[in-house]
Amino acid sequence: MQVVLDMREKELEERQMEMAKILSALNAQKDKLQAIFNAQEENKARLERMSTSEELDIVQVQMHQNYAVKLTTDGINQERIIANTENILKMKQKEVLEAHQKVEVLKKLKEKQEKEYYKEFLQAEAKEIDDLTSARFRFQ
Repeated sequence: MQVVLDMREKELEERQMEMAKILSALNAQKDKLQAIFNAQEENKARLERMSTSEELDIVQVQMHQNYAVKLTTDGINQERIIANTENILKMKQKEVLEAHQKVEVLKKLKEKQEKEYYKEFLQAEAKEIDDLTSARFRFQ
């Protein structure tokens, strides 16, 4: 019983580690998305400064507009990646929950078996004591 319980606990730990890795990747992806948003804001501010300056460089404006389009596309792609990673995380959470439930069931079963064992042990011990007492009483 203990061997099976140890295997289940190890499986649970492995699944928890996998989930932690996915969660770490998700946080990194969210940080990357935030960086894209920050770059968009910075690019927008630069465009506004360029439009209010007295010297307007059309090439620079066009480059910033192209960069804005690229950042928007990158943001959309990053949101898709995040959504996919969140779905994977949900699946891993279910796997961890199932593994945890298996461990708990085995722990309860082990506990029940231990109680039953001790109960039988105490009954056998009580029977032995009764037998010894009966044997002494007969010989006296």
